[in-house]
Amino acid sequence: METAKKALIFDMDGVIVDSEPYNMQRVYGYVLSFRPNTPIEEMYQVVGRTRKDVWTRIAGIIGRGTSWEETQKDYERNWKPFHDYPVSYQEIFREDTLFILQWAKDLGMRTAVASATAYDKVREILGAVGVLPYLDLIISGESVEKSKPDPAIYLKAAELLKVLPEECIAIEDSTVGITAARRAGVTVVALRDDRFDFDRSLADGEIKALGEFPGWMRKKYKTV
Repeated sequence: METAKKALIFDMDGVIVDSEPYNMQRVYGYVLSFRPNTPIEEMYQVVGRTRKDVWTRIAGIIGRGTSWEETQKDYERNWKPFHDYPVSYQEIFREDTLFILQWAKDLGMRTAVASATAYDKVREILGAVGVLPYLDLIISGESVEKSKPDPAIYLKAAELLKVLPEECIAIEDSTVGITAARRAGVTVVALRDDRFDFDRSLADGEIKALGEFPGWMRKKYKTV
């Protein structure tokens, strides 16, 4: 028997905002400045992770023997100012997010965002696209010791929402996000993004667009 769902948890990057291509390509250019023949596939492993995890992996790919902090500082000081361009979060915002959050609220569900991105950045982006008023909780990778694919962020979100993990459903896109939710015992729906080689095998279901989510829920849970 399926457990009734009391909370809906969104990932942010790649789900609420289509930021993954922008974030990855920007850092990929930096990597290519050191290793021009680096295949783009090596960058897939950084998607959906915390700042520390991302830059630890970037430092390893570059192979200069620098720490993740040194690598990030070099990027911020010596690369990004000369190879950056502004991003409009409104332009990459998936507007169906607002419809789904209101739909969930109307059903009496709690709502949250669980993102590996730094908390202040999450609030900045969610504020820019008008999502903040619809949320009961924002939790970032800074709130837990281990990042996705570890389940800690989802377990913490359930605790703060005062529901059981199995009473939550998450919308994720990346391999690490899907894995984190599944390991926490949260039902997870994968938002397909065929631009990346993400493994969605652990997801409980897939949707091609956010607007399909309520229909997926109605089909899966007959009462909603």
